[in-house]
Amino acid sequence: MPLTKLQFKPGVNRETTSYTNEGGWFDVDKVRFRFGMPEKIGGWEKFAASSYLGTARAMHPWSTLDNSRLIGIGTSLKYYINQDGGSFNDITPVRTTTSAGDVTFSATSGSSTITVTDNAHGAVVDDFMTFSDATGLGGNITADVLNQEYYVTEVINDNSYTIVARTAGTTIGDITVNGALAPSEVDANGSDTGNGGSSCVAAYQVSVGLDTTATGAGWGVGTWGRGTWGSAAVTPIVTNTLRIWTHDNFGEDLVMNVRNGGIYYWDKTNGFGNRAVSLDSLTGGNSVPTIAKQILVSDRDRHIIAFGCDTEADPGIQDPLAIRFSSQESLTDWESRPDNTAGELRLGSGSEIITAVETRQQILVFTDESLYAMQFLGPPFTFGVNLVSENITTMGPLSAIAIEDNVFWMGLNEFYVYGGTVQRLPCTVRDFVFDDFNTLQREKVVASTNTAFSEIWWFYPSANSETNDRYVVYNYQQQVWYYGALSRSFWMDRGIFDNPIAAGPQNYLYTQEKGFDDDGSAFTAYIESSQVDIGDGDQFAFIRRMIPDLTFRGSTAESPSANITIKTRNFPGGNYLQSTDSAVTKTASVPVEQFTEQVHLRLRGRSFAMRVESDDSGVGWRLGSPRLDIRTDGRR
Repeated sequence: MPLTKLQFKPGVNRETTSYTNEGGWFDVDKVRFRFGMPEKIGGWEKFAASSYLGTARAMHPWSTLDNSRLIGIGTSLKYYINQDGGSFNDITPVRTTTSAGDVTFSATSGSSTITVTDNAHGAVVDDFMTFSDATGLGGNITADVLNQEYYVTEVINDNSYTIVARTAGTTIGDITVNGALAPSEVDANGSDTGNGGSSCVAAYQVSVGLDTTATGAGWGVGTWGRGTWGSAAVTPIVTNTLRIWTHDNFGEDLVMNVRNGGIYYWDKTNGFGNRAVSLDSLTGGNSVPTIAKQILVSDRDRHIIAFGCDTEADPGIQDPLAIRFSSQESLTDWESRPDNTAGELRLGSGSEIITAVETRQQILVFTDESLYAMQFLGPPFTFGVNLVSENITTMGPLSAIAIEDNVFWMGLNEFYVYGGTVQRLPCTVRDFVFDDFNTLQREKVVASTNTAFSEIWWFYPSANSETNDRYVVYNYQQQVWYYGALSRSFWMDRGIFDNPIAAGPQNYLYTQEKGFDDDGSAFTAYIESSQVDIGDGDQFAFIRRMIPDLTFRGSTAESPSANITIKTRNFPGGNYLQSTDSAVTKTASVPVEQFTEQVHLRLRGRSFAMRVESDDSGVGWRLGSPRLDIRTDGRR
């Protein structure tokens, strides 16, 4: 009998039934398509040995004048700068510094909990501060114990809160925020009766943000009299946004913004030992915005642009549709004058700006219901905006990404692309993604590019998860879709660094597409086809032999292998009745690869499916076109 060549269509299709999708792929995890053929994705390993505090939802790479490679990392608790995979340098801005003597302490013998008194402190649980110039309390709580960085464990009232004393010299990273403390606590004794002296100063960092979107409803949330008399009550949901940072380099320095918060500046020449400062505190500051949803530096004309900010006429009052830009090449000059290029715009559609994405030619600005194109016009107007589309949706502030001259984004139950006009992307896994989606945590969706493989990745939380635990990929070169399970809160493409870098579990950064393992441990990757009929499904067949076609290029395992499973069934809705699981192993490496030559099978059925899977360390594989020896047969 002649051999039947198995060639499946690239991409995964979950919009039809497996039986209808004959000749295609139906299920997948950690497998991509290249040149139309499935292969295992690359592995990952830690980018830096140390971890950071909080969940990272923003990363920005840039190079300095001395060719140092830096990454700015904004988390739910802190803002860090990492240099070439070294330690994480905390540059979180300070929101206020007290006067000497405003802060006092009290302790209870046998307890490590210290009560801090500071009138109108404005702190919330998990806020960080650094104490200096305090004296000891008289016993175990020495000056060195107090004069460190701490975080708030409990807010007692507007004038006092608690911290937990720890051994002098330990860093804040040695303890676990929102969890068990490391064994470095210091208990007060009977001699700790002082108050820390009259010279203590507290420097409070900007308040921490939410790591999980909080929703709620209650009295006064909606508009009084909403709807007609006797109609059903409608109570809108109030959502507090996640802690999301935006940032951009201004030369070798950094400008950053915490969403719905302040704008800050870090000067590289001052070094990592100095924190970022408020942009409006810089010398020469003139009408600088004090609150914004997002900032960026326009590459073409070097203006700093603030979106959803306070206006020049009403400083400190946020307008969620306002856009302001500084004078060209200036950090501090934001006053609109005839002799500069600073200015202000306001969008007319929507209720707030969600995000802005810069492309080569323009900046796309998304509101909650429309899309605008913002373009550089030059003096006297500097920038102008045009309404591109209405009645669109956007999943969240991080859900859009630019690649070349196109912008891709995830909306509510749709995927979109803009390349001059807005188009919905046909998606063969649409229902699979959105039917298993935690919409309450949709702000966590992050779009990213993996240009080495022509891919757009969206990481998102599945229905039973509050964190990003799944991904869906659009390969824009092959125009196919696939998906899988992987926990990433942010992903940064290659460029300044040779490989993509992503924020993953346990608050580590990971170098992606490196090797084929999960930071030294094996992970499972598989792909399974839809059912393939024998004839038109009206015949039984006997499968007696398989000629595998699998390559293990790049594998580091001594004898890499993967399992190919062929399984048969009689009816589309029935169980698989028979299956054969066979290992395909690489047996030689030079001068050419040699593999398992053939596998003998004894399978009968009206249709069959094929699955390729690996779960060993150091194994990478790519599937070719296997052959099956099939002949028509009876039920027995």
